[in-house]
Amino acid sequence: MASVIRAKARFLPLGGGWSLLHALSLGLVLFCLWLLLSGFFVTLLLSLGVVSVAFVVWIAHRMDVIDHEGHPTHLTIRALLYWPWLIVEIIKANINVAGAIVRRRMSVNPSVIEVKATQETELGQVIYANSITLTPGTVTIDIDKDIIIVHALTLKAAEDLESGDMDRRVTALEAHPPAEELPPPLPPGGQTK
Repeated sequence: MASVIRAKARFLPLGGGWSLLHALSLGLVLFCLWLLLSGFFVTLLLSLGVVSVAFVVWIAHRMDVIDHEGHPTHLTIRALLYWPWLIVEIIKANINVAGAIVRRRMSVNPSVIEVKATQETELGQVIYANSITLTPGTVTIDIDKDIIIVHALTLKAAEDLESGDMDRRVTALEAHPPAEELPPPLPPGGQTK
């Protein structure tokens, strides 16, 4: 009986780098996704959705797979400003690549370039690398410390990356929250006591 009580008590404080904010925001995101995908607003199905989401959040907590880097709630507001800019960049790059393909004179000039990544965290570098790959005409090949190796389809795509605008925006996106907002680091082995 004592082991059952300890197991229940372990979930209540949300240890292991979790906070109540992480659990609630993950639950909210999952439930909104569930609503979008199901499209049903019947009481029984809504109840089953809530139960499913609660179960998934509990499993994620037990597996300790969500932390401040895997579920970066501190980026939410800044991400809402970054995404529209990225969508516009994706549209502009689509037009550029389509124009390069449609023109009789192919202006495709493939090249491999190195761009400097000024992000301080691995999460910031991954966001930058994924933003590069999401933009048509560019693909991230490798990340090596603070250098990202990119294949660019056109000269314009390479020039846009070398201008550093996307790098500056991702660096601003990842600006660190105050230390009191970050969860304490996990002890060796990743288990809390």
